[in-house]
Amino acid sequence: MKRDMDLIRDLLLRLEALPVPAAGMTTIDASQTAVQVDGYTAEQINYHLSLLEQAQLIHAGGLDFGMQFGGGGVGFQSLTWAGHDFLDATRNPDVWGRTKQAANAAGGFTVELLVFAAKTYLEGKIKGVIGG
Repeated sequence: MKRDMDLIRDLLLRLEALPVPAAGMTTIDASQTAVQVDGYTAEQINYHLSLLEQAQLIHAGGLDFGMQFGGGGVGFQSLTWAGHDFLDATRNPDVWGRTKQAANAAGGFTVELLVFAAKTYLEGKIKGVIGG
């Protein structure tokens, strides 16, 4: 299955909005309305939830149900610092669109390169605002 960065971003936005569970962790899978994204199957969502944990964009408490039990979903505690950085850099739809354009023009990307491209674009906008 191909990694879909739009789905990664959408899932992070949805996970960020979830209240922190009192027990400190919950199980998240595609059956939950909070992470369902139009146009994506349960298998795609669960796969990408697992990728979020693998990329250390979320704290999953070491629980990856998709890999361990043949099902789907992950344990979820919170976004990591890197997960918050990714969202903060790509939250604005215009910034996200321009970041994807730059990545596609370059012929490829990683999560780190997407964040770098978004931060570079934002840095230019900030310099324009503060006159730097």
